[in-house]
Amino acid sequence: MRYDDSSPPPESGSSADPDRHWFTRRSTLVVGIAALAPACLAGWVLTQTLSGTGSDASRSGSAPQPASHASLSPGQRDAKPGSTPSTSPTGSPSTTAAPVPAPVKGPLTGKTVVVDPGHNTGNFKHTDEIDQQVDIGTNRKECDTTGTTTNSGYMEAEFTMDVSKRLRTALEAQGAKVVLTHETGARAWGPCITERARIGNEANADAVVSVHADGVSAGNRGFHIILPAKVKSGAADTAKIVGPSRELGERIAGNFARTTGSAPANYLGGGTGLVVRDDLGGLNLSTRPKVFIECGNMRDAKDAAQLTSPQWRQKAAQGIADGIVGFLGG
Repeated sequence: MRYDDSSPPPESGSSADPDRHWFTRRSTLVVGIAALAPACLAGWVLTQTLSGTGSDASRSGSAPQPASHASLSPGQRDAKPGSTPSTSPTGSPSTTAAPVPAPVKGPLTGKTVVVDPGHNTGNFKHTDEIDQQVDIGTNRKECDTTGTTTNSGYMEAEFTMDVSKRLRTALEAQGAKVVLTHETGARAWGPCITERARIGNEANADAVVSVHADGVSAGNRGFHIILPAKVKSGAADTAKIVGPSRELGERIAGNFARTTGSAPANYLGGGTGLVVRDDLGGLNLSTRPKVFIECGNMRDAKDAAQLTSPQWRQKAAQGIADGIVGFLGG
């Protein structure tokens, strides 16, 4: 039986319309359920959201998405992937400084060595400055000189700086404190021979070595060590350093020959590789044990081949270093 709004309803309590009562009850139930459904759905969604069990991540078994960058602490934001930033007791990230490497300890620990790279590559452009006369005690000489070159143009000043830096590395590996009288590009010319001597004196050096290469005629080969003569004149007084300087020179000569395979000079020193001079301001004005080493002759093709070889220069530096270690009791 169909009821619509155009049909008059039967009288209340009439037994003739039982379907009318059934329909009324059913309609009331449907309306009630319809009214409750949205509320139930909303409650279910809220419950799933709060518990996280209804998220896609939960259903798929994947981890929840990470928090936004703004919600992280500074330590968490700065941490590298896969790391766990440490925190202090207050919750702030801790900042532990990297440990400072311990000083190298070796046979030269506590010793100071001054290494003097002869000349300067800029001296050629500053001849007026280096030609100035300075007092070396026994007389007056040029502030500095240009040094020599090989026939191909390799400068003595380039050679001496390279060997000196290698020598510094070798000595520092033995624990020594090393001071260079000048560094590459640190100054346009010089320093003067008087300043070079003063640097060694003021450093209270246990040993000073001035690195050079000779520039005599071809056919003259080999190395030699220049030792200070005993002089006392003006600011020069070498009495206290003559003995220890000779010992230093002898130690270097023996080790240099053994390490490099080079022979003592064949043109001076009588085959000993040792020469005494009183005309070098760097020696006259020194108050510390000091020698010069002429590592070879840049004007001789065979010596020049050695001097221009990085491998040979490394041997030269090691030979000098071994001599210094022997002198200082290592």
